[in-house]
Amino acid sequence: MEEVRLGTIGSGVIVHSILDNVQRTEGICLEAVYSRSGEKGRALAGEYSCGKVYTDLDALLADPVVNTIYIATPNLLHYPQAKKALLAGKHVICEKPFVTRADQAEELCAIAREKGLLLTEAAPTSFLPNYAELRRVLPRVGRVKLVLGNYSQYSSRYDRLLAGELPNIFNPEYAGGCLMDINFYNVYLTVALFGAPAEAVYHANLFDGKYDTSGVALLRYDGFTASCAGAKDTWGENTYQIEGEKGFICVRGGSNGLAELRVVTHDSEETINLQPDPDRWYYEVQALTKLMLSEDREAFAARQEITLDTVRTLERLRASAGIRFPGDE
Repeated sequence: MEEVRLGTIGSGVIVHSILDNVQRTEGICLEAVYSRSGEKGRALAGEYSCGKVYTDLDALLADPVVNTIYIATPNLLHYPQAKKALLAGKHVICEKPFVTRADQAEELCAIAREKGLLLTEAAPTSFLPNYAELRRVLPRVGRVKLVLGNYSQYSSRYDRLLAGELPNIFNPEYAGGCLMDINFYNVYLTVALFGAPAEAVYHANLFDGKYDTSGVALLRYDGFTASCAGAKDTWGENTYQIEGEKGFICVRGGSNGLAELRVVTHDSEETINLQPDPDRWYYEVQALTKLMLSEDREAFAARQEITLDTVRTLERLRASAGIRFPGDE
């Protein structure tokens, strides 16, 4: 691929974070914007000097210049939109969480393979330089015994929930909730590092008995347990710590940004940061662009395996907490 020519679906905050860094990156450009609202679409396109605005998704997918679709819509829309884009012959970058069910993820990966298309989840963690470094230094702590992740970020939309509204981010009809949003990062990083767990249980704090606003996921592995705490109704110091028999690694900033690694063993201590730019989206867009341009099928397949294991784990966690989305059996 000579250039990634994006067509975007969605106009939320995350889209701006991505497009800000598209402007800083060679080999990728914004070609077209889609929004059901012409007003929102024109506003987004104007901000990034894009001349094409579509309010018809089929028209976007028929645009021969657009070769890659970036999806950043409410969670439950990811699967049908990604499938439609793949069937239209477009490469797909889909925001996290990829989809809500394992069978959906498997189907999308199969379509991409069959049609020779590139498909990846835009989970920022695994694109960060400090993620690769974390994997490199992990053996220093010896046999892992505990993993403790916390990512809490008080949401203004929680205030709206308290006021009687139901924002999409909490609405089960759109596959919302803390587990699929904030706590996703803890689960994703844990699965990326250690694979799918043998057991997965989620203890959710359900506002009004229905809406997942915070909770703790327990992932059981051979020889250790990972605790993944996330909240949209509190805030705190976000960290991710891996404790082994020979030492520990503390990740400042938590599982989302991996801002810095502190590696402590019985006879050494080291602080590592390979991310001098404070904007984590910069590293994601840089790495995503390089991955797309290289068309490295093995690299895409490896990332898809992490995504598949994450989707399966999230599905098990939701089932354990009795959290159901449309389409769940």
